[in-house]
Amino acid sequence: MSSQAHAEHQRLIEHILKLSEDIFRLITPIVPSEWLSSDITVAQLRVLLLLYTEGSSRMSTLAAHLDIALSTATGIMDNLVNKGLVERGASPDDRRVVLCRLTAQGQDLVSHVWDMGRTQVDHLLRGLTPRQLQQAAAVAESLLASAQQSASSGRPPKPANT
Repeated sequence: MSSQAHAEHQRLIEHILKLSEDIFRLITPIVPSEWLSSDITVAQLRVLLLLYTEGSSRMSTLAAHLDIALSTATGIMDNLVNKGLVERGASPDDRRVVLCRLTAQGQDLVSHVWDMGRTQVDHLLRGLTPRQLQQAAAVAESLLASAQQSASSGRPPKPANT
């Protein structure tokens, strides 16, 4: 990619990121009233989201993903266990290994967060024309392919040739 093409590529990325920020600012957050009085911290929510997306995990894996000390992860996990959102259990492969996983209550809580985001995207998509929906679907498919490439290689994807 030439330096001019690279500069244009970067400019478009920055433009898309700015548009994304503008969209997120305009979307009215749907926050259930019970959440406003909830005692779940941001750190605890991060653990819940990680367990939701990654599934059962060892404490050391959670700490590494969240870039926190193992003792910090253990404290967060203790609080989530006490709230009934997470449980610890032996690995079916090696009973010496302790895995952390969401309880049904924890799963319901995070599913609710996911569903709220899905509802907001659904609302935005319903305001598009059929042609715009086709374009949005093509972009979403491209983003998914890029995310899959990144996930399988463990590295950010290389820019596509133009």
